[in-house]
Amino acid sequence: METTRKWRWGVNRWIVLGFIIFSIIAVNIATPVQPHIQVAPERITEGTLNLGPLGEVPFLNTFPTLLIVDLVIILLALAVRQAVKKGDLIPRGIAGAMESLIEVIYNLTESAAGKWTKQIFPWFATIMLVVLVTNMVKLLPGFETIGVMHHAEGEGHLISGLGGNWYTLLPDKVEGEGYVLTPFLRALSTDLNFTVALALISVVMTQVIGIRAQGPRYFSKFLNFTTMFKKPFFGFMDFLVGLLETISEFAKILSFAFRLFGNMFAGFVLMALISAMIPIFVPSMITMFEFFIGLIQAFVFGMLTMVFMAQATQGHGGEEEHH
Repeated sequence: METTRKWRWGVNRWIVLGFIIFSIIAVNIATPVQPHIQVAPERITEGTLNLGPLGEVPFLNTFPTLLIVDLVIILLALAVRQAVKKGDLIPRGIAGAMESLIEVIYNLTESAAGKWTKQIFPWFATIMLVVLVTNMVKLLPGFETIGVMHHAEGEGHLISGLGGNWYTLLPDKVEGEGYVLTPFLRALSTDLNFTVALALISVVMTQVIGIRAQGPRYFSKFLNFTTMFKKPFFGFMDFLVGLLETISEFAKILSFAFRLFGNMFAGFVLMALISAMIPIFVPSMITMFEFFIGLIQAFVFGMLTMVFMAQATQGHGGEEEHH
């Protein structure tokens, strides 16, 4: 066993050394360039998309990413469906991994939601899977590095031809005559429209599940007048607590949206800066860090949705004990 371990460590050591040498050669061939960092997603073309009643919307570089994420999820579902059709008692590959993931998510939901597990579990699993795929897709090569070059309004980079209509940015910057890159693909989680949409779905469905579980009594936690006349002081305090509950529900939208957006956009900026300043091997470590951050953020978003939905099915204070 000791000899085997030494042999494995020796192989891993040479692999790491090979990556370092490859990084040094790659940096000398193509010097990394700090990309143009912009908070809002960029427009790929001047054209717009006609969404009928919703009107005209610009074609942003997060739209192709959304299509890729949808395609990955569909292919994943088809692969699992195909594996289930075979009738294997012990699923393997993608089916086995999905079974393990679903089992963990279901057990977590069951421990928190009890009899409401079947109503809450689909939302928990769906949101977590969508956010997870979204965060993992952004780690693919070509994201935020291949796109359309256009003249910079201020300071921009010089360009060098690669053949045909293909060009690469050079580290040298000029004022007024330089270029910046608008990538074809941008991480979906760095688009505030996406994170706000997920937050709205999560918060709205939390209210729906709360109404299903408690009926009209669910609204008493927002507008509580039951003790206003019997015990004026405590009734007034209950009324203020209800207002705070209402504010907290709206605050959840901001919390959900900006937590995911902030973490993933910070990761994008970190990757861009590290790749430009310390391009030798270090970006690979940052990519692994981004992988775990994306995984954790997907779990946190889904877990919080599940916890809030489980809380919405329960009464509050004396009402819960009385009913």
